Amino acid sequence: MEPTRLPDIPDIELRANYVADEINRRLPADYRKAIYDESIREARARSDAGLKRKILLIGGAGYIGTIVTQHLLERGYLVKCIDNFIYGHDFTVLPFLANPGFEFSRIDMRDTSKVMGECRDCTDVVILAGLVGDPITKKYPRESEEINLLAMSALIEGLTTQSQINKVIFVSTCSNYGLIRSDELASETHQLNPLSLYAKAKVAIEQELINIGDSSGFSPTTLRFATAFGYSPRMRFDLTVSEFTRDLYLGRELVVYDADTWRPYCHVEDFAELIRRVLEAPVDRVNGATFNAGSDKNNFTKRMIVETVLQYIPDGNVKYQDKGSDPRNYRVNFEKVRNVFHFDPDRTIANGIEELVGIMALGFFNTDGPCPGWWGNYSLDKIAPLA
Repeated sequence: MEPTRLPDIPDIELRANYVADEINRRLPADYRKAIYDESIREARARSDAGLKRKILLIGGAGYIGTIVTQHLLERGYLVKCIDNFIYGHDFTVLPFLANPGFEFSRIDMRDTSKVMGECRDCTDVVILAGLVGDPITKKYPRESEEINLLAMSALIEGLTTQSQINKVIFVSTCSNYGLIRSDELASETHQLNPLSLYAKAKVAIEQELINIGDSSGFSPTTLRFATAFGYSPRMRFDLTVSEFTRDLYLGRELVVYDADTWRPYCHVEDFAELIRRVLEAPVDRVNGATFNAGSDKNNFTKRMIVETVLQYIPDGNVKYQDKGSDPRNYRVNFEKVRNVFHFDPDRTIANGIEELVGIMALGFFNTDGPCPGWWGNYSLDKIAPLA
């Protein structure tokens, strides 16, 4: 579908109609009416403060962030991105710099005062930044604590002083569920069992958002993301679907540990869609709420992913082994996000594999990039040491 570009419509009601009935034209009529009412409320609130709606993406230049940036810009939102490119991928923002709706600042999120300075003309905040993933946080435990716990906590506290902030979206992870029985589905109320530094930090920040409650002045929402897949300008091949596909496409032997463990997956484009839907949703549907972010049809075992990849690469060389280093096993229930936002992603794991095979067939991603580990969150050595 051709992306919708929101025109510069000065009239509040015309703009609200456009958001509700054009951008969200596939949603039910009663929900589009709720989006319209929220657009009117939000626009009047910021108009009183002399602000345009501007979304601050903290970590907006990463694997998911670049897709969110593009998605919002194409739909007419003003976007300010802050990032410090801890993996050296500063090229990802270059396509956006000529867009008059885009601003960028190179900032380490641990510098809370600078982040707060960038917040002052923003109305909403999406927190994507951090050391993302279990392996990188295990490899760099000190930096993990500094960034994912201490800096994130300081950021949340700082946002409570920003009276103009409307909504804050905190991106968490389904990895918080850790290890559950294969015949169970984890809803948002399921007991959390974080097994890694990464997930433990996410759980702690989720709790902090709960603790501040209505005293924050903004509407907080937590999205527990499934494991991402799909193409992004800041591509990652350290994530299951993309890793399996690339290794088999390149003729490598793929060693799969604990093949029958479950995880949920979601395409990066669908994550961007969901973030926008939260931004546009009525406050009473999202304030203080937590949502699993993904879809039931993309709950897969590793073996199921391999079998799907082999449909596209039938001569792939796969070896299965037990007792790997990652014991996580969890299937997730996405009923709540479907009911509240009518969010049921169309993109399947097969779609993501086909997309990536097509890109690699054009000659992309067939080398390891400028240096080993370039296509993933493997090392912080590509930039100056963190302070």
